[in-house]
Amino acid sequence: MLTVRDIMTRPVVVIRSSATVQNAILLMRAKRLRSLIVEKTEDTPYGIVTEKDIVFKVIAPNENPDLVGVCDIMRQPCIQVAAAATVQEAAKILANAGIHRAPVIENEELLGIVSVTDILRKGHPGALPRDELGQRIQAALQQARIIDDEDAQIEQECDLAWQVYEEMHQGAKVAL
Repeated sequence: MLTVRDIMTRPVVVIRSSATVQNAILLMRAKRLRSLIVEKTEDTPYGIVTEKDIVFKVIAPNENPDLVGVCDIMRQPCIQVAAAATVQEAAKILANAGIHRAPVIENEELLGIVSVTDILRKGHPGALPRDELGQRIQAALQQARIIDDEDAQIEQECDLAWQVYEEMHQGAKVAL
């Protein structure tokens, strides 16, 4: 049975809680990420800051990203997933919390991050090679109308990923 350790993404990009939101935006753009893990200190657990946090808590209320700290908008402590958790357990954790990604922690050490995308791409024993499925999903996304709302965009991406998976899965059955 696949575990979170098998499908998680690593390395994880980490930011200090003392950084500004502008630093976080630049780092997210440079690394093409939707979230950053906020480093753990002796006194505080890991946190997370997402695009949604930045948009809702900084951009929408017209705050200056250079003057707002990551510590002011991050979620801490954040939902965590154990490396030994099954893919199904991870999916339930994400679904129950209403989140799209969570850090993978073992013995208080950050090992990776697991997302809905990881679960879709790599979350079952018969998963297709990451690059083939990823290429098909990217092609479908490029042909689709991209939606501005982040939640709707994520839903659209998940729907397209599922459609691509089903098409490829049906093709594999026919080939047998």
